Amino acid sequence: MTLTPHELETYLSALVRQNLKIATMIWGPPGVGKSSVVAQLARQHDLDFVDVRLSQLAPTDLRGLPVPEQDGQGGGVSRWYPPEFLPRHGAGILFLDEVNMAPPTMQGMAQQLILDRKVGSYVLPDGWFVWAAGNRKEDRASVFDMPAPLANRFLHLTVRPDFDSWRSYALARGLHEHVIAFLTFRPELLWRLDPQQPAWPSPRAWEMAAQLHRAGLDAAPAIGEAAGAEFAAFVRLFEQLPDLATVLSGQGAGLRLPEEPSVRYAAVVGLAARARDAEEAYQAFSWLAVSAGPEWLQLYVATLVSKFQALGQLGDLAGLLGRDPRLAELVQGALSLAEG
Repeated sequence: MTLTPHELETYLSALVRQNLKIATMIWGPPGVGKSSVVAQLARQHDLDFVDVRLSQLAPTDLRGLPVPEQDGQGGGVSRWYPPEFLPRHGAGILFLDEVNMAPPTMQGMAQQLILDRKVGSYVLPDGWFVWAAGNRKEDRASVFDMPAPLANRFLHLTVRPDFDSWRSYALARGLHEHVIAFLTFRPELLWRLDPQQPAWPSPRAWEMAAQLHRAGLDAAPAIGEAAGAEFAAFVRLFEQLPDLATVLSGQGAGLRLPEEPSVRYAAVVGLAARARDAEEAYQAFSWLAVSAGPEWLQLYVATLVSKFQALGQLGDLAGLLGRDPRLAELVQGALSLAEG
């Protein structure tokens, strides 16, 4: 089953709500957000989250160490003391990341934990889910074949890059609007593996690029020279933008939306990203409605709804629906697409 990050989150949430303790394996290319989705879901459901990188462990690191104990009759036994990172109580997600980067001996050791929920003398508490993640061979990752008996113990889900899912995440995280606007204009650059280069675009790399850009640094070390050059050229277009703060305050009557499509992307996404409340959102929509066609209004509303939905503030948009029939129709359409 191949899913977007948003669909993956929905599926995993259903497992949690139904309390289905079925071991689940998440496949996907590097940087697509597999571990981020799981960590975010743990926070949403108030679950503890333990991230174990099997590729960095030896078998004894998982099973623990044998410690001699006296049996009271002049003899003794060895008991296995489990590692401190394995959970002892409560409820949460035990996440075995990079599981297929671990050598076969390590995967074999994890097999008992995944199937029987125990390893050595350690028993996983009932409230914990066991999920895992790994890259595929076609991603040029240094992975081992997963043994068939281990693979058969998992549900298998594959996650793919998806711009709409990433946009919701980026808006909720407050990533720089220049990055969001650029990828709205060039969504095909959200993920583009370049095996010849150490840096290349991915959702994870773009988040690093946003941090660099906010600090006034070149984004190319995160996303590669080619994507970095395109992004830098796009950022220069922002010098042609009207004052977006003036538009959001409702004083933009004397300002006009530039005709250049790439500049329009920057303006439309910038307005949606900057709108702090429903009133500013409405002022921006009213300004755009004067000089922008339906496709630009649709882009603005889709970005706006994605942002407010990701922040859990959709109720703030309710007051807009009665102010303009066009806005109401576009908001309802964006919500229908999001729910679908």
